[in-house]
Amino acid sequence: MLLAKEEKVLQDMIDKLTEIGRCYGMQMNVEKTKVMRISTQPFPVKIMIDQKQLENVESFKYLGSILTNYGRCTCEIKCRIAMVKAAFNKKRTLFTSTLDLELRKKLVKCYIWSIALYGAETWTLRAVDQKHLESFEMWCWRRMEKISWTDYVRNEEVLLRVKEQRNILHEIRKRKANWMGHILRRNCLLQRVIKGKIQGGIEVTGRQGIIRRKLLDDLKKRRGYSHLEEEALDRSM
Repeated sequence: MLLAKEEKVLQDMIDKLTEIGRCYGMQMNVEKTKVMRISTQPFPVKIMIDQKQLENVESFKYLGSILTNYGRCTCEIKCRIAMVKAAFNKKRTLFTSTLDLELRKKLVKCYIWSIALYGAETWTLRAVDQKHLESFEMWCWRRMEKISWTDYVRNEEVLLRVKEQRNILHEIRKRKANWMGHILRRNCLLQRVIKGKIQGGIEVTGRQGIIRRKLLDDLKKRRGYSHLEEEALDRSM
């Protein structure tokens, strides 16, 4: 992945990468190479490889996660939930009622939630995203207990049967806090972005700034960003 602030800079990076690749007998696949502009302005960018223009996309998958040009994670969450439901249906024999309840719950959190929450550390959750995740959490317990939606069993009753509370959002915040602590202990660009400052002391504003603030606001619901930063500085890598 190549990142650049300006179109000309990105084209220069592509040209240099293409030239170096040819020295080693390697050639970039134009059909598989995409370009995405992260901006509120939907104007496409013109990036060329061997006189062929790269396709402009609104989203693409990178390291297993879906990145979008508007910076939201709704598409990624929906995709993850769809993957989990497919995995659940393939392994439904693991959740037979003949197994102990505690064992089945551990299987759900280990096998199912690990797929659903991949990359959740960087999610900026809106209210609609939180509803999707909470609905998914209840779907897991209902399927585990074989409770159909036509049975008209309330969510509170389902939670009582499985002896659980709503926990998926808390799990995401815990993962975010662990990830944030790791970032704050490093002197890197990502740390400066999280703190809202880039080279020159310019504050990160606009849509990217809003996403950053929402990420920090979500951490404040757990213990507070300032408290987390103090704990991170007290630890070594």
